[in-house]
Amino acid sequence: MFNFDFYNPTRIVFGNETISRLDELVPAAARILLLYGGQSARANGTLREVRDALGSREVQEFGGIEPNPSYETLIKAVDQVRTHRLDFLLAVGGGSVIDGTKFVAAAVGYEGDAWDILETRGASIRRALPFGTVLTLPATGSEMNNGGVVTRRATQDKLPFRSAYMFPQFSILDPTKTQTLPTRQLANGVVDAFVHVIEQYLTYPIDARVQDRFAEGLLQTLIEIGPLVLKESADYNTRANLMWTATLALNGLIGAGVPQDWSTHMIGHELTALYGIDHARTLAIVLPANLEIRREAKRAKLLQYAERVWQISQGDEEQRIDTAIQQTRMFFESLGLPTHLSAYKLGTDAIDALINQLDTHHLTALGEHKNVSLDVSRRVLEASL
Repeated sequence: MFNFDFYNPTRIVFGNETISRLDELVPAAARILLLYGGQSARANGTLREVRDALGSREVQEFGGIEPNPSYETLIKAVDQVRTHRLDFLLAVGGGSVIDGTKFVAAAVGYEGDAWDILETRGASIRRALPFGTVLTLPATGSEMNNGGVVTRRATQDKLPFRSAYMFPQFSILDPTKTQTLPTRQLANGVVDAFVHVIEQYLTYPIDARVQDRFAEGLLQTLIEIGPLVLKESADYNTRANLMWTATLALNGLIGAGVPQDWSTHMIGHELTALYGIDHARTLAIVLPANLEIRREAKRAKLLQYAERVWQISQGDEEQRIDTAIQQTRMFFESLGLPTHLSAYKLGTDAIDALINQLDTHHLTALGEHKNVSLDVSRRVLEASL
């Protein structure tokens, strides 16, 4: 196991009817910008519930944050905070709203072009406004980590950023808020969380037994509850398990002291930026092909994954790896997420543009061994057709 420094200061308030606790979590004198996405949070009563809990505090709203939050939209929120001298941010939504709120928190006091925050991947952040979150869509884990992703529409750049200043002070996780979510969003959330775990687990062995078993348990939980949570009749406990699993998938715990990959995410980001495919759906396309192309480097962990997660013990090594990759693909497709580019009417002519974007963003040495070159990324994309 590698040396590591694990730090996560985010307070989690989990359970039914916990939004009322905003009154104790947000400073009494706070001047708040409430950030959200579309109108569903208003239509289902969540925004009203949040405002009621905040009582007599000054609250302004900023809506319209996109599923892939754009710099162009978020900079308007930055201007609103500066103009009205607001001093606390509260995100109500899923990962995109929370990611966007993180950017706003960092950009408000940033000197210079705020896009530098993305160009430097967050290294230039020196301070940030305090913020909290009310999670309504379990998927990204952004509610309990220090990272985010923002897109600049004008240049079709989708870049990640990370900073110790980007941890939420608190996050409220109420599983009942998933009851009005469309099936598509719930399915995306399951796959997003699944691939978050895979990127930290399916690399190479370093005898990190706790992290491995923890990761395998999260994967098995998602496999068990994935089909159940898509049913309208999904009960509270099923929803609660999805919400907590998605948070644990990317709060830093299973990634502590282990090698991490993230090539599936980086390639997937370019698919979203260029072609507008949902983030989780890009992961469903890229991951099976990525595992196939890089199966030799991942052999030991693929065999472990096959046995411990999918209970595959019959056949020779190649057969077990084949079956594990196929089971992964079938799991994604059973949730309604296609696993080939052709499902989005993309063919070989799209690959050059994607490789050019990876090159432009200096993503030429990805993966746990930093050996996923542009040539390897091209092979992955070709295998995704």
